[in-house]
Amino acid sequence: MNLVLRRKLPSFSAYLFLIPAPIHHADSAIGDSFAAERRFYSTALEKKSSPSSSDASKFPEYQLPSVTWGVVQGRKERLVSRVIISDYLKSLGIVPDELADLELPSTVEVMRERVEFLTRLGLSIDDLNAYPLVLGCSVRKNIIPVLGYLEKLGIPRARLGDFVRAYPQALHASVVVELVPVVKCLRGLDVERYDIPYVLQRYPELLAFKPEGTMSTSVAYLVSIGVCPRDIGPMVTQFPFLLGMRVGTTIKPLVEYLISLGINKQILARMLEKRPYILGYDLEETIKPNVDTLLSFGVHRELLPSVIAQFPQIIGLPLKAKLSKQQYFFNLKLRIDPDGFARVVEKMPQIVSLQQNVILKPVEFLRGRAFSDEAIAKMIIKCPQVLACQVGLMKNSYYYFKSEMKRPMEELFGFPEYFTYSLESRIKPRYQKLANKGIRCSLDWLLNCSDKRFEERLQGDYIEADVPGPSFIMGGKLEMPGSQLVSEEEDDSDVEVLYRRTISL
Repeated sequence: MNLVLRRKLPSFSAYLFLIPAPIHHADSAIGDSFAAERRFYSTALEKKSSPSSSDASKFPEYQLPSVTWGVVQGRKERLVSRVIISDYLKSLGIVPDELADLELPSTVEVMRERVEFLTRLGLSIDDLNAYPLVLGCSVRKNIIPVLGYLEKLGIPRARLGDFVRAYPQALHASVVVELVPVVKCLRGLDVERYDIPYVLQRYPELLAFKPEGTMSTSVAYLVSIGVCPRDIGPMVTQFPFLLGMRVGTTIKPLVEYLISLGINKQILARMLEKRPYILGYDLEETIKPNVDTLLSFGVHRELLPSVIAQFPQIIGLPLKAKLSKQQYFFNLKLRIDPDGFARVVEKMPQIVSLQQNVILKPVEFLRGRAFSDEAIAKMIIKCPQVLACQVGLMKNSYYYFKSEMKRPMEELFGFPEYFTYSLESRIKPRYQKLANKGIRCSLDWLLNCSDKRFEERLQGDYIEADVPGPSFIMGGKLEMPGSQLVSEEEDDSDVEVLYRRTISL
């Protein structure tokens, strides 16, 4: 048996000399501590290989080298070392109470090396006190391999300290067993390689999940409600927290509640593809109170799906305060009563987040063109998108209307949407074609249709009567009066038309 040990030990001890010795610094004990570890390893191997090592088994206070440190110590020596290390940590301001059940290094020099390494990385004493278990990680066996792998993924070295501060538990992980499978799972979800550092920095706790656990179930549920599998990668990049959400307690109740409001499941899937952070809104604390707030401010219940589809963020805002502020502003400055304000929110829910100085600019422009406050209020209620127009573009459109088109001002009162169309790409080309043909029509007939529909109108033998524009009913088909005149080549699926008409992303 001794012969076998003598033949095996040289091959094992030879690997100790493959570890490069660190550079010695006058003000650092890193080199000395590393040399001490090597001497302990060598001494332990020599004792085990000698015939007298069999006598050590007679003394129960001595044990074989531990897997972590590889140093033979008696019970008394371990207690003394723990006391010395605890005193050293207390002298730095670190509370060692949570380290009572943790295996500590055999010498204080090794602990000093860890503390100095972590502080040079950017961690403060407060950070170490927030998670003192990080001091149980070996610099060479745990910290350096993990940080090296993270840097290889693309996380800048300057931000590794912030990463460890946000999620120090990552230093306990095994690169091969825990970190690599998570990264492979992200790549399998179509997360781009260059986006992985961003995803991990934003949600470092992702490294603690098992790919076959919460991550896979949340993705499977999203796909089951209609989310395109190819959009999962961009969704994770934009909102990686969805991989840590439980389906039964978080995702499914939220989805079912939004569907109960009348939102079509396919429309909801498109919303989640573009705005995955909706899943992060708290159902009981945020979404339901905001829905009740919209109803209390006069928004019709049947129009709630349209409001949410146009502006999904509205269910996650501090809505009551914003609506109260805007309602007061509309009543004071624009002479729009609460009922009119509710109609504005139904047509343009983004108004709740629009700055008041931005709202006043187009209003002041219209007032400067002899529009009365009453007329402006009616125009805003009919087309609140006017409030989001740039004044410079409104000026150009207005002057073209007065100088070239030479139409009465009453047409702008009746069709304020005129200011929302592009002058160069829609108004001018279409008006010139009408002028060449000698056709006179309303602004609605001229502008409120697609280019293909407009060409068909020009080629018709008669001008169809003015009809209301497209109407929208959530969960049903898009109804367009006169749609029988649209060519078959322009037909799209109901869902695509519905989504394109209702959601502006």
